[in-house]
Amino acid sequence: MQTKRERRVQSEEHVLQPQLARLPDWEGAHLFLELVRKRSFRAAADALGMSVNSLRARVTELERFLGVPLVTRHVDGIRLTAEGLAAFDLACQMEQASFELIQRCSRSEQTLAGQVRLAVTEGLGSAWIGAKLVEFQRANPKLMVQLTCAMRSVDVLRLETDVSVQLMRPTAKEVRVVKLGRLHLVFFASRSYLDTYGEPTTIADLKNHRLVIQADDDPSWRVLYDRLFPNIPPHELVTLQTNVSSANYASIVSGAGFGMLPTYLYALGAPVVPLNLPIHHEVDIWMTCHADAARIPRVRHLMNWLIRAFSPKIYPWFRDEFVRPTDLLSQYSGRIPSNPFETSMGAERNIG
Repeated sequence: MQTKRERRVQSEEHVLQPQLARLPDWEGAHLFLELVRKRSFRAAADALGMSVNSLRARVTELERFLGVPLVTRHVDGIRLTAEGLAAFDLACQMEQASFELIQRCSRSEQTLAGQVRLAVTEGLGSAWIGAKLVEFQRANPKLMVQLTCAMRSVDVLRLETDVSVQLMRPTAKEVRVVKLGRLHLVFFASRSYLDTYGEPTTIADLKNHRLVIQADDDPSWRVLYDRLFPNIPPHELVTLQTNVSSANYASIVSGAGFGMLPTYLYALGAPVVPLNLPIHHEVDIWMTCHADAARIPRVRHLMNWLIRAFSPKIYPWFRDEFVRPTDLLSQYSGRIPSNPFETSMGAERNIG
């Protein structure tokens, strides 16, 4: 059997729960502050640009929400109750906190400090973005970039990353999507491989050669293989299969076989030779982020930089139209990183 005290506590909780279910209206607290500072409804209403009746209604609504009277009306203005005096002190703290929030966000916009997370496919992350991020870091020394390189796309809807650069276009409506450019892939081989096995010039020649492919448990690689080599079973041609871009690149450079690489690697100085075969594959590069993340200044700043870092107008290897690897450097004039997989990574060379 419940005591009178227990019944009273339950009754009070029942009354308070609807009020605690939501935060107070800050605008009501702001109007209350102005009323106290002006000392009358008429003066406060004039300063706020609203009618006296509207101001009274808003203050009454705040009192009803808090469950206590805040002011009493007198012929010469208003006077604070004891509860009103306590509420005034707390409302002043709320006002100060709001000022600090605005100042903090304003400083963040100006200094762009903090962490921003970028997820990129393994190949682009290690061979292109990883090297170019030096530019971004030097221009934004107070920003820490957390770079994640993986073969599979990271889920931006679940905010696993702030920005994702990927090779598959997202379909979710809640994300923002920007096409950065296009990758063009052709077959390359090392000079040592060509010296040993000769250079294939036709599809029929490939049966006498060794193919290196990049593939994982995703069956899409077989779809591409069957399109490129419709009459050659994989076991007759493939001699090495790797699951990441960097290993695929290393195996081709070392002479394990010929394989498909993006043309921008050749422009960076990769020690490979493009094969004169009528085979060309292309895939678009997409940047995506959660719509809410795009509103954060440091995230938006990184997105703008990524658009420039993949600009087809600047870098011909990211254009929609295919440019032969041997013609890339003649259409570009500027400074690009050296081959990132060499020991000279980080050095730069002039092109033009």
